Amino acid sequence: MSLNTVVGMLSSLQSFQTDIGTGMDIVTDVAIDLVEAQDGEVHPGIKDMEAMILECAKLDREINYFVDVVKQVTSEVATQQPEAMFSLSDNVKEQFTERIARLSDTDLRNHQKVVAFKDSIKNSLNQANRESEENMEELDEDIAVSQSQVNFTCPLTQVEMVNPVKNKKCNHHYDEGAILVLIKAKHSQKKKCRCPVVGCGNTDINESDLIPDQILRRRIQSHKRHGNRT
Repeated sequence: MSLNTVVGMLSSLQSFQTDIGTGMDIVTDVAIDLVEAQDGEVHPGIKDMEAMILECAKLDREINYFVDVVKQVTSEVATQQPEAMFSLSDNVKEQFTERIARLSDTDLRNHQKVVAFKDSIKNSLNQANRESEENMEELDEDIAVSQSQVNFTCPLTQVEMVNPVKNKKCNHHYDEGAILVLIKAKHSQKKKCRCPVVGCGNTDINESDLIPDQILRRRIQSHKRHGNRT
């Protein structure tokens, strides 16, 4: 097996990994729909969906480990004699097995999309209860729309977010694509990435700090649909 073939296989795996992430987002959306349909009650299917999310998180972590191991082993082989290619498979298998053995339940529950799933369900339940208690239907619609426009704006792009993520350190939101580009640019310069929200004291944002905010994404989509009808 040539190194070019290995690179092609890794590319296919990473594309599959993107599909896994999309599937996890869909499961989260369905779970939110169930909570909203139950008026704040926990639907029995939520537990099954959480188990599904955890399985997806496990598969995602395994792909990450496998890709990392293959890249490491192939980079080592590339500097050695051609005969080293014959032990490539065994080396990958050995190191991958060691990495998987260290994968814990805590690691899975700290997966960004698992955290996002739990936060989304919790926030949906809290919102449903608040609406029931405070009769939110009587809020002035113009004020609600004005507030949503502010909340929906990315501090980096200054336009409405498409895929909002929440910084778990300072709780500020950004559009995922914009903040990841900023983090990558700063890190490539060997610099820390400061939160772009004016006045925020968070001076070191990392990709691991970002959690997809499914609730906010749904509100943005609802806001867009409302705007298209008016």
